[in-house]
Amino acid sequence: MTVTSGGRIVVGVDGSEPSLKALRWAARQAALTGDSLHAVITWEYPASWATAMPGVPQGFDPERLAKEILDESLAKALTPAEAAAVTRTVAAGNPSQILVEQAEGASLLVVGDRGHSGFKAAVLGSVSTNVAQHAPCPVVVVRGKVAER
Repeated sequence: MTVTSGGRIVVGVDGSEPSLKALRWAARQAALTGDSLHAVITWEYPASWATAMPGVPQGFDPERLAKEILDESLAKALTPAEAAAVTRTVAAGNPSQILVEQAEGASLLVVGDRGHSGFKAAVLGSVSTNVAQHAPCPVVVVRGKVAER
């Protein structure tokens, strides 16, 4: 079997345990295939912010918070050497749409089975279901236990 390198694996991260599992799985897959790893986190302003949502601290920066969550997730799930090699993208917009766009030209898109949606009864989360239906490359939805590092 010949392993080709030079591809790119995109993984969706939101700080949730399922996304950390997906990140660990994607890092192991990238190590096996020689592909680079590209971690993506997204953020959106809630619709209620248009009417000056009370209780939001002045100067709150959701993009900065998303970057911090991504950095913390990489530090928690990967070795320092693995985390340093990861390309990082913080993007504003719908998570499913951004992940599908980022997966253009990728060899694989990896997501957890559920993220921070709050609807825990679903078999798969809305993002994982949506990207599985619309991604331009193969998709892996990581479920269940993944070995810790």
